[in-house]
Amino acid sequence: MSDYYVGSVARDGAWLAVAYTETGYDHTAVVGGVGELWTRYEDSAERIAIDVPVGLESATAPRANERAAAEYLARTDAIVPAPVREATRKQRYRTAARVHERKTDSELSRAAFERAHLVNAVDDFLTTIDEAQPIFVEAHPELCYRAFAGEPMTEQPAVAAGYAERMRTLAEFDRDAPPTVQSVAEATAGHRVPIPAVLDAVALALTVRPGPGELRSLPADPPSDAEGLPMRYVYRSDAPLSVDEQQ
Repeated sequence: MSDYYVGSVARDGAWLAVAYTETGYDHTAVVGGVGELWTRYEDSAERIAIDVPVGLESATAPRANERAAAEYLARTDAIVPAPVREATRKQRYRTAARVHERKTDSELSRAAFERAHLVNAVDDFLTTIDEAQPIFVEAHPELCYRAFAGEPMTEQPAVAAGYAERMRTLAEFDRDAPPTVQSVAEATAGHRVPIPAVLDAVALALTVRPGPGELRSLPADPPSDAEGLPMRYVYRSDAPLSVDEQQ
């Protein structure tokens, strides 16, 4: 079976997965969670990039990769720092916020809490299934676009100008990206998958699939959390984002 390079984003209770081989786009799948994603690709994926945090802090926030990425993105709301590990296990915002603030001396945003169940699910999965750890990497779509374009996106992804900006960026990086986006969108018919998520999943897949430039890490020498998971974003570019990230 061909080795797949998968980009997957979690939106509205579904995980959209876009799979490439070394020669190009192969297929799209919509699954119900990270466990189902692994079951589908555990025997065939070379790498799976997801937009849910991998590696969680226990006492500080934001994580090193979140702090680093914020320097390279034009929109300050693009980075939503993950809760500390203990806070992801809480069911109520006020409880999670108290834990997060006690551990970090910083506030937990509502946006971060709304994805805490996803963060916790991925954390539980990766700290349980050791063989999945080398396969799964964390990628931030906005950092992927930034690396492809050489400059940050300036428009919100949900507006027409934002769609055009990101589609143009994908097309300039890979000329087959526009028909791929169309194929992915058609494959999600019947599922509640927003169009920005389609572009983001394609961006993540193109990041981990072998192509122009190199697969890089931000930060270049990422710290690991208490479970040994690296706290980093991967991106693809000809050169590191700054001289500080030379490897």
